[in-house]
Amino acid sequence: MKKIQMVDLKGQYEGIKDVVNPSIQNVIENTAFINGPKVHEFQKNLEDYLGVKHVIPCANGTDALQIAMMGLGLKPGDEVITADFTFAATVEVIALLGLTPVLVDVNEDDFNINIEAIKKAITSKTKAIVPVHLFGQCADMDAIMAIAEEHNLFVIEDNAQAIGANYTYKNGNKTKAGTIGHVSATSFFPSKNLGCYGDGGAIFTNDDELAHTIRGIVNHGMYERYHHDVVGVNSRLDSIQAAVLDAKLPHLNAYNNARRTAARKYNTAFAGKENIITPKTVNGCEGICNTCDCHVFHQYTLKIKNVDRDSLVKHLNEQGIPCGVYYPIPLHLQKAYADERYNEADFEVTNQLVKEVISLPMHTELDDEQIEFITQTILKFIHG
Repeated sequence: MKKIQMVDLKGQYEGIKDVVNPSIQNVIENTAFINGPKVHEFQKNLEDYLGVKHVIPCANGTDALQIAMMGLGLKPGDEVITADFTFAATVEVIALLGLTPVLVDVNEDDFNINIEAIKKAITSKTKAIVPVHLFGQCADMDAIMAIAEEHNLFVIEDNAQAIGANYTYKNGNKTKAGTIGHVSATSFFPSKNLGCYGDGGAIFTNDDELAHTIRGIVNHGMYERYHHDVVGVNSRLDSIQAAVLDAKLPHLNAYNNARRTAARKYNTAFAGKENIITPKTVNGCEGICNTCDCHVFHQYTLKIKNVDRDSLVKHLNEQGIPCGVYYPIPLHLQKAYADERYNEADFEVTNQLVKEVISLPMHTELDDEQIEFITQTILKFIHG
């Protein structure tokens, strides 16, 4: 059996190196390393794939979130509501800009931001909502956009984990994750479903004026060289990373399908097993239906009930099975983001999830032998 990886980037590279290598070499030979033709080609191709008017590449996903908020003109003291159960980058940029993070609880089944918790958190200072499309599927954007319209709020989608996922509106129409809110941010960190070979990110929007503002912000506030019209930053996707991403983009649907296939096999192995709760899709399907397009399984995350989760993690690592706990500490309990306004009773789901979740290896190169070994090792540990 091949060595099990949490993410097998080398195996993925082997399948596409005949495209990736010449693409990188072309950038090296034309020496247009910053804002070169390959960046613009990738930008256009990603716009076409997503069906969005504007993709603005930038240096990384954290920058993408910060720049999106800067582009909206949010001011210090403005409150921004987001999920307590996510990676710190989401709340980090809110704090860095002098905005006020307002953390709320998530859903038990799909791990996404809870709609009733959003409603409860809105005050006269609330200016934006940041739904995080966690682990590969969208939050309830119908409800979130309705709340935003009612209260005149911006919606900034954190789409770092769900690129390529489809969102099905309540009226049956479909659109890509990251194209629904006023603006969206994504990451191209190497382990993402669409990842480069370094750091990278992008902002998406259908708003022409906002796109123009953001294009200035990512380039020191310049639209014309040495003319600084807005306060900006230095955050550009380099051409080599764009070359990698453009080579991988045509494979994204296949990569996401491979992840769904692996997730179905995991679900089948764990079906009906006491103490193991498998991921559920937002469309309410039993398991992962054969036409599933709502979940791209950036992570495959189980909930382990009435079992010492940390002992299971230790056992899997001892057996050569990497795994992750995303996330072990709620953001509201992190020293940097603690706030006396928070009431522990408002984070019942998050406080429970951090004790139960475990994410298993999930990538495009997982094979049946590896999945069999992973699942049997878990089942033997839990059931003996």
